[in-house]
Amino acid sequence: MSDILELTKALIERRSITPDDAGCLPLIAERLTKSGFGCESLRHGEVDNLWATHGEGSPVLVLLGHTDVVPPGPREAWSSDPFVPEIRDGVLYGRGAADMKSGVAAFVIAAERFVAAHPDHRGTLAILLTSDEEGVAIDGVRRVAATLRERGRRIDWCITGEPSSKNALGDLVRVGRRGTLSAKLHVRGIQGHVAYPEKARNPIHQALPALGDLAARRWDDGYETFPPTSLQITDAHAGNGANNVIPGQLDVLFNLRYNPNWSAARLEQACESVLKSHDLDYTIEWQRGGEPFFTPEGELRRVVREVLTEVAGTAPEESTGGGTSDARFIAPLGAHCVEIGPVNASIHKVDEHVRIDDLERLPGLYGVVIARLLAAS
Repeated sequence: MSDILELTKALIERRSITPDDAGCLPLIAERLTKSGFGCESLRHGEVDNLWATHGEGSPVLVLLGHTDVVPPGPREAWSSDPFVPEIRDGVLYGRGAADMKSGVAAFVIAAERFVAAHPDHRGTLAILLTSDEEGVAIDGVRRVAATLRERGRRIDWCITGEPSSKNALGDLVRVGRRGTLSAKLHVRGIQGHVAYPEKARNPIHQALPALGDLAARRWDDGYETFPPTSLQITDAHAGNGANNVIPGQLDVLFNLRYNPNWSAARLEQACESVLKSHDLDYTIEWQRGGEPFFTPEGELRRVVREVLTEVAGTAPEESTGGGTSDARFIAPLGAHCVEIGPVNASIHKVDEHVRIDDLERLPGLYGVVIARLLAAS
């Protein structure tokens, strides 16, 4: 059994449902320590984080990933136990096989091989792993990034091992991600009988025009390769189920996915300006999930494009699509960030899987990128 297959299977066997690392990080830290990495455990709340470094000084290249996985759902829905890795017809099945224990394992193997071949490489090679990417993402990379900022640690390049490929390994690289901003809106009215509307104030009637304005607004025309900013209302609730009672409050959830034309603070101000223009009696709670980031042309994008072209046979699509990733916490440290990983077709699904052929090639892919960035000239 190859090193990458053995390590990936060992990680899948650990039921590391967010935020429980289930022993993944100690296993990895033990391996990296033997390869000469300095390993630091950074635990915050219930979340385990690992910061491992080899070398010193600049440039600093970080390999970023997570060991936690989403719940598998009912066992009977799976063809085999989601935490017992199984190979069928050249495919490895198990929760986390694609998202992203294969990427984590490939990082470790690639790092081990690189420092063995280049013990005196230039700069710093670092691996940052967390058990809180699939959850609220408060005590994971967000907290570690704050610690690194306090230490004055600048990061030049970051490669996230999220499954980014669409149909074949290397056919897409993420060069940016949209920001995410969520809101809980509470519109207050006055409860009353529907037969006497003059004695009540219906918060639904009051809020609908404002919500319509927010939903219909064209926030911008996009940015570089980013799509336009969008707002989606995801939930609205009022009343107690009776058809003869005007409710006293309307509760609404909405989310904005936004490009670098905006910051969270400016979007909050713009949304509240609309709400205030309709004279609503409201309170609102904002949750900032992370600012957008975009990696411009430079050494990292050039190297990654060259390597993926060699792997896939054609130049990769360079995309800013998808949801969010922990790279949003690393980019503010000054880092150029990209995301490269296996095919994402099965992530978060029943019978999640990765092709063995892709898995075997993944450490080599990362290894070539690392070498072109950090190998001593």
